[in-house]
Amino acid sequence: MSTSPPHPPLRLTLSKRYNASRHEVFAAWTDPASLRQWLCPAGGQVAFVAADVRVGGSFRLDMQFGTVIYTHTGVYREIRPPEKLVFTWLSEATQQQETVVTVELFARGEQTELVLTHERFPNAESARNHDQGWQSVLSRLEQVLAP
Repeated sequence: MSTSPPHPPLRLTLSKRYNASRHEVFAAWTDPASLRQWLCPAGGQVAFVAADVRVGGSFRLDMQFGTVIYTHTGVYREIRPPEKLVFTWLSEATQQQETVVTVELFARGEQTELVLTHERFPNAESARNHDQGWQSVLSRLEQVLAP
């Protein structure tokens, strides 16, 4: 009996530069009032957010599109201000399977480069949908950080 090797974990990596300091970008990811402004793709809004930002702390984010609400939950695994944030991410879009998001922030002169890696998707469709969602979300973050 032969078994096929396990599939490599599906992942995506996005990068975006912001005209803001690493501290400002990091704060946007850890302040619930800020998250409410931008952590939802275009066409939706954050209906509810709660975040206990500490290692082992959890978060809940409800994204609302019309009358439909999508709940996202996770646990913070690593918090290193202002350079790195790692958390799990579960939702209907991940088939309630635990995925992992890593946000890294790099100083680039007057700007901050954000590198977001999201991995352990259950399938390619989930990875594609999250790629589109994160691109939209990162653009919304740019609007919030704009002077």
